Amino acid sequence: MTTSPATSRPVTGTIYVSRLLTDRAMSHLHSLGAELRVGSEAPPTRSELEAGLAGANAAVITLTERVDADLLAAAGPQLKVIANVAVGFDNVDLSATEAAGVTVTNTPGVLDRASADHTFALILDVTRRITEGDRLIRSRQPWIWGPRMLVGLDVSAGATLGILGYGRIGQAVARRAKAFDMTVIASSRSRTPGTVEDGVTFVDQATLLSESDVVSVHTPLTPETRHLVDAAALKAMKPTAYLINTARGGVVDESALIAALHDGDIRGAALDVFEGEPRVNPALLDAPGLVLTPHTASAGEATRDTMGILAIDNVAAVLSGNPALTPVR
Repeated sequence: MTTSPATSRPVTGTIYVSRLLTDRAMSHLHSLGAELRVGSEAPPTRSELEAGLAGANAAVITLTERVDADLLAAAGPQLKVIANVAVGFDNVDLSATEAAGVTVTNTPGVLDRASADHTFALILDVTRRITEGDRLIRSRQPWIWGPRMLVGLDVSAGATLGILGYGRIGQAVARRAKAFDMTVIASSRSRTPGTVEDGVTFVDQATLLSESDVVSVHTPLTPETRHLVDAAALKAMKPTAYLINTARGGVVDESALIAALHDGDIRGAALDVFEGEPRVNPALLDAPGLVLTPHTASAGEATRDTMGILAIDNVAAVLSGNPALTPVR
């Protein structure tokens, strides 16, 4: 591992790290020579978060920590930078950090491939009923091969993938889908419907919902995208279609999704993120045709190392008087 220019010399100040990062990232952190306050693997309580931030010059946090004006006031005016170990930053009140003069950074780009891999793993799992088959075997029920047994969607036989949100991760998912010979359409605020880019045709959201065999969500969570996939959107999908969400839980109205699965409005879904995370709506556990994973889309070894190291390098840059490497704007 090479040392970035931001960490080529010792860094002064106190750095609070809310969660224990990977071994490689922690080694990189210790190489800075700064005073450290490091939490455990478990999410900190609000009081632990306040205590860790009090008097600190910088913080490395994860998406489980909520940053608001009260927390910033408890931290003190010496706080210069908060590095979020995630691409999304809906856990941070950006108006409050701007008012407090605190730089916020995230980790874009470094988890695109891992997140896209996980997304496509979920697509294959739910469409080919892999988890369902695993449960059948583990139930010890008698079974025998049959022509109608666990039949699912052939994604490589002309299926259409619709990508809601065409940022870095959405583009990486599109590349994987093209390798499976899928037709790929996408909707994006930055592309005009009717244009084609790298074999991906851009359409409006209504067209995407009605024509896709699989809809994969890759939009950030903002006030505008909260419950973007609601009851109306689900009813607009094919009854044979599947929904995949590896973005943020709040983009999908979970209550509407539960009803749609029970009513047969769509055939299945796979979720890696949840509205009340880490709490999971119990009704999801009883919904048919649903695959669930615990927000692990970025959980590749190299990816988690790189995420932590980028967050640390952002802190080192700001504490050294340099611009942040990946500031949230």
